This record gives sequence, structure tokens and C-alpha cells, in this order.
Amino acid sequence: MAPTTARVNGIELCYEEFGKPTDPTVLLIMGLGGPMFWWEDDFCADLAGRGFRVVRFDNRDCGRSTGGTAPARLVPAYLRRVAPEYTLEDMAADAAGLLRHLGVERAHVVGVSMGGMIAQVLAIRHPELVRSLVSMMSTTGSRKVGRISAKVLVSMFRTIPEGEDAYVARNLEGFRRIGSPAYYRSNLERQTARARRTYAYGLNPAGTMRQFAAIVSAPDRTADLARIRVPTTVIHGTADPLVHVSGGKATARAIPGAELVLIPGMGHDMPRELWPVLLDAIDRTAARAV
Repeated sequence: MAPTTARVNGIELCYEEFGKPTDPTVLLIMGLGGPMFWWEDDFCADLAGRGFRVVRFDNRDCGRSTGGTAPARLVPAYLRRVAPEYTLEDMAADAAGLLRHLGVERAHVVGVSMGGMIAQVLAIRHPELVRSLVSMMSTTGSRKVGRISAKVLVSMFRTIPEGEDAYVARNLEGFRRIGSPAYYRSNLERQTARARRTYAYGLNPAGTMRQFAAIVSAPDRTADLARIRVPTTVIHGTADPLVHVSGGKATARAIPGAELVLIPGMGHDMPRELWPVLLDAIDRTAARAV
């Protein structure tokens, strides 16, 4: 199905589907600044081939979904002295609205990084819509776990250079910093193609900063995570420099009955070589749902 839009919570969300509309729905939620096709076409097709209707979408303030307008004001947001223009709860409400727009009663929800945070909030605030949960390379909102390395954090705030080639070079530099070291070279061509597709799709650096403000201002979800009762799997790479593996471990501890999958050598990315592990985990978690 070609990308289309839905009017949700006063904004337009751009989304796309794979698979049969009669199959159980898997909703894929991407991370900070990532358009929906960072859930790659082949990954979605493989998941659909396992018997799922797969829905991916651009979060608000990313890609072709509409979003905010105000400056992010990151430091005051982190200190919780000002409210961000929107919150992770608002973004979870977007996901809930999209499911309702599609007529989905309950979905298997999979989120990566910021998307994992949104997926967690969706399961907490809209439990009637969630059949199972997979939280990947994410954290609980506690500032004691899942911390970002200072070197990586500084690199995130550098100005995006003008021009496609310069953007691609910056993207690959970031991929080298946060990705899985053992799989860097084998995934370099794929990452380059994704960067070029992202540039052509449209960049929204101000939107990414507003999303980041939603992340840093979010409260600790640990106590709320204990209320989740759907089958849950938490996936984290042991070599993740962006969200420390302690964030994944804390998430799994907080959710009753959650399965923790630690992947040796995986950074803050999804190398193609590890797709079978990720797809198996999604499939296995969905199979536990009633």
C-alpha cells in the first residue's frame, strides 16, 4: 500500500501498510528523528510474511507528518522548568489515534529507542489497544539508567550540513558512532542508501529537537510499567552507546513477566544480520498474546 495520511489529534500522520488487512496488526514506532522507512521495506515485508498486517508511520514532527512550531528549549525542558510543546504521552495518543483510524481493536506494538518509550506509554495509557509489546534499545525514563555517553550527546547537537553528500557523510559518521561495530562495514551500503532516501524525503531538525525535548522532560515510567499485563519482550544491544544497556535491563525488571533479550555486540541500530533475532522475538511475543 502506498503511503497515505490520517487526521489524528489535530495533525496529519503519514503511514503505510504491508501484508493482508485481515492479519493481526503490528504497529511499528520509530525513534528520534526517524521517518517510517527506517523500519526498512524488507524488514516490514519479512514481518508481513510471518502473517502480520504491518503498519509503520512518521511520528509527529518527522517526515511527512505535521508537528510543532515552537523552539525546543531543551535545557529548561530537561530541568522541567517549562513544558515541551508536546509530550511522549501526546505521541502515544497519536499512535492510539492511528490504530482507531484504521479500525484496529488491538495491535502488537513494537518500538525502537524513542519509539520504545512511546510504545511503553501506549501500553500504559491505552492498554485496551495493545495485545503485546516489544521495546527495543529503549529505557524507563529514570535518569539513573540508560544514559547517553557525553561524546555521542555532543555530536547530536552539531548543525546539519547543507547538501545531500554532506548530509550523507554526517549520517554515516553518526552510524559509526552509535551502530554495531562488528556490522558496520557489511551494512555501510545499506546505511548510505537509507541516508540518501532520508534526505530526499525531507529533513526536520527543529522537529527532532522538539521530539528530544519530549524525551528529556518525560517522567520516570518505572512504577507505571509495573501495570503492563500484556506479553512483553525487551531487546537491547550490549554495545549500545546511545541508550546504555542498563535502560533495557531496567525496563525488563519493571514489567511483570517481561522477556529480556540481550544481543552481544549490537549497538543502537538494527544490522541486517540480526533481523532474524528481532523478527523471531516479535513473532514469539505476539504468539504469547491471547
